[in-house]
Amino acid sequence: MKLITLTKEEFQRYSETVPSCSFMQSVQMGDLLEKRGARVVYLSLKQEGEIQVAALIYSLPMLGGLHMELNSGPIYTQKGALPVFYEGLKEYAKQNGALELLVKPYETYQTFDSDGNPIDEEEKSIIQDLCNLGYQFDGLPTGYPNGEVSWHYIKDLQDYDAVSLLKSFNKNSIRNIQSAFDFNILIRNAEREEIPTFKKIIEETGKRQGFEDKNLDYYFKLYDMFGDKADFLIAEVNPQQSIDALNVKQAGLDEKSKQFKQQYQALQKKKNLLRNLDSESDNIALACALIIYTNTEATYLFGGSFTEYQKFSAPFLLQYHAMKQALEKKIDKYNFLGIQGVFDGSDGVLRFKQNFNGYIVRKAGTFRYHPSPLKYKAIQLFKKILGR
Repeated sequence: MKLITLTKEEFQRYSETVPSCSFMQSVQMGDLLEKRGARVVYLSLKQEGEIQVAALIYSLPMLGGLHMELNSGPIYTQKGALPVFYEGLKEYAKQNGALELLVKPYETYQTFDSDGNPIDEEEKSIIQDLCNLGYQFDGLPTGYPNGEVSWHYIKDLQDYDAVSLLKSFNKNSIRNIQSAFDFNILIRNAEREEIPTFKKIIEETGKRQGFEDKNLDYYFKLYDMFGDKADFLIAEVNPQQSIDALNVKQAGLDEKSKQFKQQYQALQKKKNLLRNLDSESDNIALACALIIYTNTEATYLFGGSFTEYQKFSAPFLLQYHAMKQALEKKIDKYNFLGIQGVFDGSDGVLRFKQNFNGYIVRKAGTFRYHPSPLKYKAIQLFKKILGR
């Protein structure tokens, strides 16, 4: 069955009806990809005039043809129609000059608890169905091969309010968030002209954790394309205002309490930390986070913090703030996104996310289709000979 092209508006309306949708399958992402040089098309499978499956497909030039990709999709209201869609996608790729078609389904392959123990069976049919259609499977990866994220850490927000949500975190997280409250840390959306400051925090974090940062143009374009569907959050502290707030807290302590001395000294230590801050500005940026929203989930795309300010616990407060924002938007899934899928204690990113008592989902990975396999192999051999 031939796939039908949708307008951006038609795709947007359909995306609002599906039970699950990644930000990668949004018109805002389509706009961003176009701004960065990709060709974007919205394809659909219809039955009796009704859309059953749809997807944002983007293409980029590569030696010998086009690299065509479906990332974190498709979106659908009729799961049974997926094989027909994938078959139609092969024909579309062939007719439109693709040398390589990549498909990265968003369906969950398997679910795990927060420690990485499986809590349901593998959904092997995802792999089998695509392989039966002639797609080649890259395998089930761990880590981040080619920068791809196959393991997601999720927090289910359903049935929570702001108070019960905080109580659902582990003790370490609650303690850190309370400490951030003591410091009177402010969370706010960055203005467009503050994006270089936002990037600077990510950049330092990348050097520390070993990942490569995006360029400044990427951040500006994302800010412009996503609009109110993205929050560039910055956590900052005003030392003098925080000291004033701590003075009020100290004054309010019960001197007859057994914990009085311990509580007083803890607040005093925080005041000393603030007094030692060296800054020419009133407000000091501590950490940041980029959150993207669809109708069905909020995604923590990436974030960072300055090493010298880690005692302020700002990353914990940022996550709590972002989840509360999702609750206000009636979104009941918060996606912390990538972890390595390695559960031997070596994944520091996982350890941080485990503080929020969520669960883990594994995606199936990457599937490839080459409309002209002999041409593809010849070009790969040519590139190997040239050392490219």
